[in-house]
This record gives sequence, C-alpha cells and structure tokens, in this order.
Amino acid sequence: MRPELSAYEHFSAGKVREIYEVDDATLLLVTSDRISAYDYILDSEIPDKGRVLTAMSNFFFDNLDFPNHLAGPIDDERIPEEVLGRAMVCKKLKMLPFECVARGYLTGSALVEYEEKGSVCGIELPDGLKEASRLPEPIFTPATKADYGEHDENVSFEAVVEKLGEKLATQLRDATLDLYTQGAEIAIAKGVIVADTKFEFGLDENGTLTLADEVLTPDSSRYWDADTYVEGKVQPSFDKQYLRNWLTGPDSGWDRASGENPPSLPGSVVEATRERYIEAYERITGTKFKDWIGHCA
Repeated sequence: MRPELSAYEHFSAGKVREIYEVDDATLLLVTSDRISAYDYILDSEIPDKGRVLTAMSNFFFDNLDFPNHLAGPIDDERIPEEVLGRAMVCKKLKMLPFECVARGYLTGSALVEYEEKGSVCGIELPDGLKEASRLPEPIFTPATKADYGEHDENVSFEAVVEKLGEKLATQLRDATLDLYTQGAEIAIAKGVIVADTKFEFGLDENGTLTLADEVLTPDSSRYWDADTYVEGKVQPSFDKQYLRNWLTGPDSGWDRASGENPPSLPGSVVEATRERYIEAYERITGTKFKDWIGHCA
C-alpha cells in the first residue's frame, strides 16, 4: 500500500513544486499545477501541468547522458497515490545557487540586452542579429536564483567563478551547453526547436555534479515549431509564452510595472496553455499524454 502524503514531512516549497522528506537521503519532489509568470504565482492553475512537467522531465532524464537526481522509478512505491504521475523520488543534493541557462537563439531578455550592449551576460555577439536569430553557437548565460517576488539576475561567467571557483564554474558551463545540445538534437528530430532552456545542478555526497529539479520542460524552455520558424519574428511557442503574451497584452488590463499581482486567467487562456504543454510533450516524446501514469484532470 502506498503511503499518504501526510506521512512525509514538508521540506520546502517553490513557485511550482513542493518538496517532502522521505528519509535522510531522499526527497519527494511534487509538481503542482501552479504557474508563474514575471516572478508572480498566478491565481489560476493549469490542469495537468504538473503531470506534463513530470512526464517531460522523466523522458529527458532517461535520454540525456548525464548524472541526475532520480532515486527511483516514476511508479516508485514510496510515491503516494494522490500525487502519482506528478512526483519523483530524488536524491538529496547540495544545490548550487545559479540558474544555468543555455541559449541557442536570441529572444526575450537576451535580445533586450543584446540591443542595448551588443552582448549577453558579457558574451560579445555579432552585429545584425534580431528577434529569433540563431546564434553562431549556444551560449551559457547564468542567473542568480531570486527569492519569490524578486527577479533572477543575469550574471557573467566571471561572477560564477567568483562564487564557486573556476573548476566548478567551468563544469557547470560545459554541462549546461552539452545538455542543451543533447536536448536540442532530440527535439529537432521531432520538428521542435529548443530556443533556450535552464538547468539546475547540485552536488551529491561524492561531490559529483548532478542534474536536478526539472529538465527541458515547457516551464523551463522555449519551444518553437521548426516548420514555421522565421527569423526576425516572435515565434509561436509550445510553452507559457502564450500566457505571458496575454498578460502583457491589452485584454488583461494589467500593467507589469505597476507592482500589482496579475489578474486571473480566462478559461480560454488556461485551456490553450494546457494544450500547448501537452502538444510539446507528445511531439517530443512520441507518446500520448493520456497514457502517462496518474489521473487526467
């Protein structure tokens, strides 16, 4: 019989995930249907989002050649029935204090910085790049992990070196770019471009650099349709960019600079976001989401 979730001590919480302690060496990582945008947790939830993120992470943990934090299968008997399909049993790690972002294309905050400085996180880029330009090679653009309500801050590689030392900083950069390349090759074979993504890493008890949290999900990545990709235009996406666009568009009535919480999402935006997440999962994995473990919303 599976345990009740209440049998585990609540360890910590993030914008989307709740973490429980299974034992001295193991955690239960539970992904909710909450969604965040512009550093706010929105009132509205996206049905099945937690299961999609867990399913996508599980696929990539299985297909990327790098140590990861999984400590059991997706149907591990230690996972309570109520969170089956949205939870993973994971090793405790000493987490490193940086979001490790890899960018293969220029968009979002990187485009803004490039237009101001001609560089991104201290990396000089060629002249003439524009929205959605493919970069000559993927770049590592780390960011500090901000507390809830605060913005992550892009930093240079030198700032990572100063905090972690050159050896570990170089390991982080090399691992981030290698994992991005592996993931992008898997996705493009299914007609999906990974424009950028972020990883989180920790050190295990032996000091081994280990991939943690989520990996190449629609929350942590920008996914574009390769068939409709056109440089110089904002790309339709399979991630939460659709939701971000609604929030900053005229229909929401929300001013991002106001300091006020965003409004609740209309049902049409909730459903469209859910559909995009599921489409990303099904296209990249080649499987049907309805077959994923757990119960659909």
